[in-house]
Amino acid sequence: MTKENRKELLPEQREELLSVLKTRFEKNGNRHKGLEWANVHAKLEANKEKLWSLAEMERTGGEPDVVGYDNNTNEYVFYDCSAESPKGRRSVCYDHEALEARKTHKPENSAIEMAADMGIGLLTEAQYRELQQLGNFDTKTSSWIKTPAEIRKLGGALFCDRRYDTVFVYHNGADAYYGVRGFRGSLRV
Repeated sequence: MTKENRKELLPEQREELLSVLKTRFEKNGNRHKGLEWANVHAKLEANKEKLWSLAEMERTGGEPDVVGYDNNTNEYVFYDCSAESPKGRRSVCYDHEALEARKTHKPENSAIEMAADMGIGLLTEAQYRELQQLGNFDTKTSSWIKTPAEIRKLGGALFCDRRYDTVFVYHNGADAYYGVRGFRGSLRV
């Protein structure tokens, strides 16, 4: 990135990221059947700030890839497709309120704040299950997911993983954090 407050990549950073995204797109055609890289590339070039968000997803280990196209909004949908929860986003509690509530051993950040800083959203349960249709993800880790307000209001938060060839949804106190729990993001371009 250029300056911290600017969400723009330098030209050489942009080209390097586009090359990585193109290679991943071509290698994983099962994730986006019927879509063409040229169209994705054009959308990315027209949305520099979204390209910055994808760079942040990549930098933190998310390995973002196209997982769909929304005809209604004319947007490509990217999810973090790393085999395990992104390494650069682990050991975080759920949100700022949970972070502030911890009296000792506070993590450095929260999933919701990190995602907002990156310009992405946490996967919902439905999106997480959709991702799991494309491969086996989080077989050794787990990922926070967007938690319904009713659950969060009571102090809880949800996370998911894949074990025994099944996707599980669990609950925990929102202030919990573990070395193997991070979060996966989504971005629409």
